[in-house]
Amino acid sequence: MTVAVRTGTWQLDPAASRVGISHRGMWGLITVRGAFATVGGRGEVTADGAAAGVVTLDAASLDTGHAKRDGHLRGAGFFDAEHHPEITLAVDGAERTGDDTVRAAGRLTVRGVSRPITVSATLADVADDALTLTTEFTVDRAEFGVGRKQLGMMPGLTTVTATLRFTRAAG
Repeated sequence: MTVAVRTGTWQLDPAASRVGISHRGMWGLITVRGAFATVGGRGEVTADGAAAGVVTLDAASLDTGHAKRDGHLRGAGFFDAEHHPEITLAVDGAERTGDDTVRAAGRLTVRGVSRPITVSATLADVADDALTLTTEFTVDRAEFGVGRKQLGMMPGLTTVTATLRFTRAAG
């Protein structure tokens, strides 16, 4: 059974949403995990079923539970949050690929560098006034100039996990 999503404007509920990252480091022995404390976004579903929107992360809000590491990740060698305060995923189009799955295509921007991206998400808890999207995908941080190869640092993929709760905007 396909779940219908109402047309209109949808607003991200930051209190009910979470975006986290994980990356293997230290010769692959340790996985560093963190979450962004400040998440925002919005979306729109049109009458023909097309969807578009944006999710924005405050780069300085990354919390890994280790203050010194967090400062380093926010610094010039990684996210450079002072000069690039936002990380954005701008979705130009999204389509249903199954009863509860969606494929979204757009651009991911990190450190002022934008790259095309396509992600799959699961649609859950759909009601007239709210819905949740969950996704997990990988990003090659080198494509965005994030970090540099150092002794003990693992190059390659960072996993992004997100649970995004949207509520239907009034009007």
